[in-house]
Amino acid sequence: MDLIIRILIYAVAVMAAAYVLPGVRVRSFGDGLIVGILLLLVNATIRPILVFLTIPATILTLGLFLFVINAFMVWIVHKLMNGFHVRNFWWAMGFSIILSVIDGFLRWILI
Repeated sequence: MDLIIRILIYAVAVMAAAYVLPGVRVRSFGDGLIVGILLLLVNATIRPILVFLTIPATILTLGLFLFVINAFMVWIVHKLMNGFHVRNFWWAMGFSIILSVIDGFLRWILI
């Protein structure tokens, strides 16, 4: 049950972040739900490997390189999904930052 709530919160956060940013489009809530699931899967599988491989860059940038990794995760999902469009990498970076803020806020309120 907790996983379903987490997925729904993430889907709402995806839709809200896409609404705020003109360079990001999600076709429908169903697509937002799929984007949320894909982002959770990509963040659970690929992201830890990339974080480990880029430890030197992360240390040199005092952790700011993690924003680039998060944007890359969004870009991967954008390439996998037809109903989710990100104009360029900078929009992916803004989307990942806003998505993190909205997701954290919604989890703080609802969970």
